[in-house]
Amino acid sequence: MLFSATFSAVALLAAEVAAHGAVTSYVIAGKKYDGYQGFSPGNSKNVIQRQWSDYNPITSASDAKLRCNGGTSATLNATAAPGDSVEAIWSQWTHSQGPILVWMYKCAGAFSSCDGSGANWFKIDEAGFHGDGVKVFLDSETPSGWDIAKLVGGNKGWTSKIPQGLAAGNYLIRHELIALHQANAPQFYPECAQLVVTGSGTAQPDASYKAAIPGYCKASDSNIKVPINDRKIPQTYVIPGPPVYKGTAKKARDFSA
Repeated sequence: MLFSATFSAVALLAAEVAAHGAVTSYVIAGKKYDGYQGFSPGNSKNVIQRQWSDYNPITSASDAKLRCNGGTSATLNATAAPGDSVEAIWSQWTHSQGPILVWMYKCAGAFSSCDGSGANWFKIDEAGFHGDGVKVFLDSETPSGWDIAKLVGGNKGWTSKIPQGLAAGNYLIRHELIALHQANAPQFYPECAQLVVTGSGTAQPDASYKAAIPGYCKASDSNIKVPINDRKIPQTYVIPGPPVYKGTAKKARDFSA
């Protein structure tokens, strides 16, 4: 009986770890960068990613770890120009419900003194739900109406663009998955990397695009505490946080022939 109980506990722990995930590499402006390997830290000390203790979920919207999964430093940084692509790659991911959010934060100086505090985070990308509420619901697995489902299975990437005209400087770039597969029990999975933006741009988002992390959402928000299995609620989803900042990129209606 003791062996059986022990085996069951070990199996459960392995299943729980397998269900979680983190960004473990990046492709930035065409160059590949390794991320942090939290369960073999000796193999990934010199990386651009702020080093997290584990990739277990953060379950509180007010937890200080929400900023960068507890990571406070990295020894290296990547370089990119406005308009360049940033692809974050998850070595594995399991859950098919929840949004993807990509944030940036301009450091006032060196990375070593940049802690991401204050209401200066801005979103550069987001992805949510596209189900019809008739055949594809918030809790649907296959097919899922969530863009996050594109990451399921692991070794999958999500690509975003550095905003056009963004001011040069040192930035944190933060990729966040919010897993909503358990009703009213959100799980946050954030990681941050260090990025030097080059060029002569001067654009910066105004206060309407900025938020603090933690602080951009509350546990009681309807898009955080989601009774996802209740198909009687509206089958729509509003991604939390401020609007996405696109920099100086012109919208389609701004172009003239």
